[in-house]
Formats: sequence, C-alpha cells, structure tokens
Amino acid sequence: MDSIGILDFGSQYTQLIARRIREAGVFSEIFTPDAPAEQVLTPDRRGVILSGGPASVYDPGAPRIPAYVLESGLPILGICYGMQALTHALGGRVAASGHREFGPAEIEVPHEHPLLAAGTRKVWMSHGDRIDQAPPGFEVLAHSPNSPIAAIGDSEHQRYGLLFHPEVAHTVGGEQILAAFLFEVCRARAEWTPQSMVAAALAHIQLRVGSDRALAAVSGGVDSLVAAALAQRALGDRLECVFVNTGLLRYGEPDQVAETLRGTIAARLTAVDASEAFLEALSGISDPEAKRRVIGEKFIRVFEDQAQRLGRPRYLVQGTIYPDVIESSGANGHGAERIKTHHNVGGLPPDLDFELVEPLRTLFKDEVRAVGEALGLPERLVWRQPFPGPGLAVRCLGAVTFARLQTLRAADQIFLEELDAGGWLRTSQADRGSQRADQAFAVLLPVRTVGVMGDQRTYAEVVALRAVTTGDYMTADWARLPAELLARVANRIVNEVRNVNRVVYDITSKPPATIEWE
Repeated sequence: MDSIGILDFGSQYTQLIARRIREAGVFSEIFTPDAPAEQVLTPDRRGVILSGGPASVYDPGAPRIPAYVLESGLPILGICYGMQALTHALGGRVAASGHREFGPAEIEVPHEHPLLAAGTRKVWMSHGDRIDQAPPGFEVLAHSPNSPIAAIGDSEHQRYGLLFHPEVAHTVGGEQILAAFLFEVCRARAEWTPQSMVAAALAHIQLRVGSDRALAAVSGGVDSLVAAALAQRALGDRLECVFVNTGLLRYGEPDQVAETLRGTIAARLTAVDASEAFLEALSGISDPEAKRRVIGEKFIRVFEDQAQRLGRPRYLVQGTIYPDVIESSGANGHGAERIKTHHNVGGLPPDLDFELVEPLRTLFKDEVRAVGEALGLPERLVWRQPFPGPGLAVRCLGAVTFARLQTLRAADQIFLEELDAGGWLRTSQADRGSQRADQAFAVLLPVRTVGVMGDQRTYAEVVALRAVTTGDYMTADWARLPAELLARVANRIVNEVRNVNRVVYDITSKPPATIEWE
C-alpha cells in the first residue's frame, strides 16, 4: 500500500498533516528526525513531508533533515520549519524575519504550478524566520508582503517548500495543495480505505499471534470493542474476551457491556468483578498520573489471574489507538511531549507477562469507527460515547471513593439523558460537522462551595460539565449547547444528586486543555 512518511520537527500540527494525508486516501506515518532509514524508507514509501517546528535552523541542536532522505530520490515537501530546514540543507539562506507572521496572511502565486494555482490565496502562517535566498535550482512559487519567498519548488528533483501551513482549515484550498503533492508529484494511489484498514489489522493479528491463543481486554468502549471484533474474526475460538468491572464505570455499564459482547461478536466472555480491588488500590491517591499507573498495573494483574484460569494465553489484545500513543509519548519514536500517561501505553507495568497485540495502534478515533462499520458492527455501538480506559477515576478529581463515584455516576447520567433527549449527542457519521457533541460527560471536582437549599446553608461539591465537538480527538472545541438545556441539567443535578450544590460548564478548547480533565 502506497504511503507517505512525515518527519516531525515538533510542530503542533504534525498529527493534522497525518490526518489530512489519510483523509485523501493515502496512509501516512510519523517519525522523529533521528528515526533509522529502514523505518522511513520502506518499499511502499512514495514521498516524505517535513513538518513545522518551534526551532530556528541556526539554533544549537536544531533538528536536521537526515541525509538519507535527501539522498533517497523521493519527493519532499517541507512545511514551515520543514521548508527552512530544506533551504538550509540545500544551500539557500534562512534569516530572522523583521516581521514575524502568526495567523492569517495572503500570498500571491504569480504563475500556475502543479502545486499552486495562480492568484491570491488566504493562508495560515506561523513562523519567525523567513527565506532570504532559495537554494540553487529552486524557483520562487509564491510570496507575501512579509515573506518574499513563501513557496519554492525544484521540479527536476521533486522538492518543494511552503512557508505556510496547508494542513490547517484556515488555509484556503490546503487540501488541494496536499492532494497535488500526493497524486501529481508522488504518484501515490489512494488505497487507504476502511476495507484496507480491516485487511491490514487482520493480517497484523494473524502474523503476531500465529497459531497461539489470545485474551482480549474489553471495556465496552468502541476501541476495545472493535479490537475484539477484529481478533474474533482473525482467531475464532482461539480468542477469549475478558471484561473487568473496575467499579469505575458509568451508570448501568457492566450489564450493558456483557450483553453487547455476547450479542454482537459472539465471543467467549469472562466477566470479572474487581471493583473492590481497584478501589482499594486507588485509596488515598489523587494525582492523575499515579491513578493511571495504578489502574494500568491492576488491569494487567487481573488479566494475568484470568490467563492462569484460561490456559495461559500468550497474547493480550488491546484497543490502543494513535492518540493514546502520541499523548503518552509511546513507542515508535514520537518527539511530542508526554501530555498524560494512558493506562494501556505508559501505564503498563515493566514486568508484563503478555505480548501485546494492538491492531488499532496506528488509527485515529474516526478511523476506528470506520473499521467498526466495515466489520458490520451496529451503528449504536460504533458511535457510543467514548470513555477513558481508567474510567471515572480520571473524572473524579481528587480522592476516588465509592460515595464520590456514586455522586459522579448520577450527575453524568442526568447530563447524558438530557443531551440525548434534546438531540445533542452525535450518534452517526451523518452528524459530522454538526454542533452535536462527539463526547460529553460530568466531572466531580475536589472543591466545596457554599450554597443555600431550603433556607439552609450547604457546603457541597461542584460538578463540571464537558461537551466537545471533534473529528480526531487530537483537537476539539467546546459544544455550543443551548442555555436552556444547561439550566435544566444543572437544576436536575442539584435537586436529584446528593452532596452537590453547584454546576459549571467547561468552555475550553483542546488545546490548550485536553478533553478529559485528568
């Protein structure tokens, strides 16, 4: 399958580049600049994109383009810092800009080019350096009032640079620019489809597990459900599914999960109630990273116990997805700073007694859902509300106790009921681009505030509501819910849920926040 390699120089938009390439139907992978040549220059690679980044090419230790990329003969597209690094490496001149450009700008393309249509174009800039002299053999393709060289190209060697960001929505026609690079320059074939994702995942499972047996860790969330469905199709009766009730699930979820798994993928299922063990392990722990590590290790210990009972399968199937790996700074060498340790990536114990099988590890959330639909899973399951692996432990800020979890469960259920009744929850692919919430939940804060109820003073906890719209879960915006709906939810929570006297609504995007509070 044709693919594009992306070298990540530390840009906040690198994952967005990967998504845009995949949305065009071409598989893409992200690597750090120090990745070995054999990882980047695979036989299926049709081109390399160099991302933006915060450095200046003249900074001590600034990332450089690996020599093997320049010597490969593959088409290259440098974006922002990637263009500056390309210019610097090939004999051009980069200098500090007298007028930095951050945000919207306008470029002029004087002549028609396969990458850029002639005329004026609105773009998104984010740079403090500029190109003073293009490298030998390059022509200037575009300029802006503050950047005399805003795009360059060497058609003979198929090397191009853009000082602006075509991957962001603010650049008009950015998708067409990337598509031109993919299909006109790289001659890549659009083979990345839900069906090809399924085929690749099945091949990965079969190659990894061989004739052995495996356990599948299932939580009821879409990621673990799709991973289990793939493993069931690949392994048949050599798969055992294990569902662990951690005591950290949403209202009514343990029964729903068991019913879903038995009725949907017809897998053998072992349900384990380990709620007391998890709550005991979390006793006195309020730091979110510590919670994730404790939960990750406890999960594995429970699965190891079940493996003893089920004949010691060698492999453990997990629903790890690409955002988990990126935010945890997991394996495969990403330069991104760790945002949070996902329990199924960085939270795993070092003495793991399984070999992991992660068929969704390179997929974004919407791609996982596309795979679920291609497998024929019911739409109501594929599009059910996402839920973090550590469960309510990372929505119950501060100490995790049975009483606080019950409070949180009740508030969360009210919020979801009202959103569903009002048609404000996204439930299908057709809802994409709407203002419906892709994810919504309640958070219990470790904060008490003074209130008045029944003419008496109260001193009770605060519930925060969170609802976001997003496509890839790497970025998100807060959902513009009607004030009347929020008022109804708040009224129900303070009247129906004990120990809560205040409700607030989170209107922060991602970034700077994450979707979950912990």
